[in-house]
Amino acid sequence: MACRGQGPPRRIGVISDPSLKTQLTAPPGYPARCRCASETSLITDVAVAGAPPRVQKIGDIMTKIQSEGWFPKWKLTTNERVAPDERLPWPQTAIAGLQHVVAMFGSTVLAPIIMGFDPNVAVLFSGIGTLVFFLIVGGRVPSYLGSSFAFIAVVMAASGYTGSGPNTGISLALGGIIAAGAVYLAIGLIVVKIGYQWIEKLMPPVVTGGIVAAIGLNLAPIAVKEISSGNFARLTGIVTIVAVGVAAVYAPGMLRRIPVLIGGLVGYLFYWLGASSFGADAPIDFTKLDTAPWFGMPQFTAPTFSTGAMALIAPVAIILVAENLGHIKAIGAMTGRNLDPLVGRAFIGDGIATILSGFCGGTGVTTYAENMGVMAVTKIYSTLIFVVAAAIAILLGFSPKFGALIGTIPVPVIGGLAIVIFGLITATAGRIWVENKVDFSETKNLITTAAAVIAGAGDLTLNFGGFTLGGIGTATFGAILLYALLDRKPAKA
Repeated sequence: MACRGQGPPRRIGVISDPSLKTQLTAPPGYPARCRCASETSLITDVAVAGAPPRVQKIGDIMTKIQSEGWFPKWKLTTNERVAPDERLPWPQTAIAGLQHVVAMFGSTVLAPIIMGFDPNVAVLFSGIGTLVFFLIVGGRVPSYLGSSFAFIAVVMAASGYTGSGPNTGISLALGGIIAAGAVYLAIGLIVVKIGYQWIEKLMPPVVTGGIVAAIGLNLAPIAVKEISSGNFARLTGIVTIVAVGVAAVYAPGMLRRIPVLIGGLVGYLFYWLGASSFGADAPIDFTKLDTAPWFGMPQFTAPTFSTGAMALIAPVAIILVAENLGHIKAIGAMTGRNLDPLVGRAFIGDGIATILSGFCGGTGVTTYAENMGVMAVTKIYSTLIFVVAAAIAILLGFSPKFGALIGTIPVPVIGGLAIVIFGLITATAGRIWVENKVDFSETKNLITTAAAVIAGAGDLTLNFGGFTLGGIGTATFGAILLYALLDRKPAKA
């Protein structure tokens, strides 16, 4: 269905998983008011597989949600395609939930390791955060919340972490993570009140892409450093990178959804064989793994609130907003459900989950594209499978044996995985620009992108009295403000 005076549809949203084939489309100016038939409405749905967007009233959708109660009434089904408000028999639900734990595992564990956080705490609060998100969105948005990579550079800068061993400045970083969660929560409350269209106006695709590219390039030196300690370390990193790529392209079925985990295992085995059999590097130390108990309390850390650290880390909330909005659009397209009325509640859920994680020593969290990829393949969108996944993650968080196993991962393997992940973050910027047909013949787009990318890649730091804005923060606010300034001139015909 098209409205008079509108051109062909354009893609919207930020999708960081190249495996997702669903296209998000909407008429230009989405979501603008338009005259369709005899009624003025908001275009609130996205199109799936070329189908035209449906025109609905947000008020009607909210009335339907209110009439059903806060949670949907999940219906038992054995169909191949399972909707968010349906569920499989419990044994199958448990298996599907475990599958999502495997999908999130690689990235959720990798991020805290890079930042010097306790992986047990990070995994524990990824589970708790997912449950918080589930409760706040009323079980209507199928998502898993895992460790966010957007925090890495600013957390390391705020805490003075050099990239090896425990992070002794973690408490300062936690205060900043809580501040980011609070900003995120505030944005969610605003969206609940007035909608999210102002976010799309503030951060059009050219700005969002520039910020995403800046994040990936800002992180690049961290990854390269971790495979640069010697020739065998470089070789291990390269083997890990190649293994991730081969798994992502050639692995059969669901194994293609977990390339980070597979690549990590291959790199781990390569390092173990090379170090233990040929003495190429220091062997893996399994002492802590042998002595660690199967169950016990993780090591929680209390936050310290420093204005400098908070000012450095809080701007990450802007990035999480753009990322989460794109993910919700993608999930809506996959499920055929209009999730627009739930965007604000999703932001609130993610913000509260980040705050809770920060108060106990965990990383900031975000909705995971890895789990969206699993849903795209399995066609199982039941939100109850994420309750199961969250419960499994919480159990793992209370296992010191699990944490000790993660601690045996060699640094070059972590570096190889980081190169792939940070590179994918950077490459996502290109996807955003291409799918949204960003016109780089427009000088305003070119200048905005150029300034943001180089500011982030070079880690341009600005000091305002006692406040410090790191490279990612500078790139974020710089791109937003510069585009707003340059966008005042009408585009050429």
